[in-house]
Amino acid sequence: MTRQPIEVVRATTADVDGIRDLVEPQAGRRILLAKERVAYYETVPEFRVVRDASGEVLGCGALHVMWKDLAEVRTLTVRQDQLGTGTGSAILRRLLDDARELGIARVFCLTFETEFFGRHGFEAIEGIPVEPQVYAELLRSYDEGVAEFLDLERVKPNTLGNTRMLRIL
Repeated sequence: MTRQPIEVVRATTADVDGIRDLVEPQAGRRILLAKERVAYYETVPEFRVVRDASGEVLGCGALHVMWKDLAEVRTLTVRQDQLGTGTGSAILRRLLDDARELGIARVFCLTFETEFFGRHGFEAIEGIPVEPQVYAELLRSYDEGVAEFLDLERVKPNTLGNTRMLRIL
């Protein structure tokens, strides 16, 4: 049987509950960060999804721009029965294409899935890969993901203990 190509599309507000359904079990195991429903609605334009024929969300991921040349892959996950099908890879490739289209040169992630991201050209890094003046600007952000990226003390209690990885496009 020939496998259908995986179609990765921009998320809509109708996908929010499906995205939450994928993330909540992972958040319970401290793999992904839990968010309030309103946060998903606020970030719908950042998300890409894969749906089945009935419209159910099989996988999702978001690209969050942090600076003129820096973005983060966030909330990349697939339904358990989609592991190993290429769904996560297809979403990540689309997010990296989105980054290129936006003029982003560096994409990072905070992940436990180091092998997966490594297969896609990400490398584990130490420290924060931004210049001091950019660091100072990023400190003004209210985004908790930015705070974790900057390794700020105020997010230390919520840190999942994952690995900081970077890909240069």
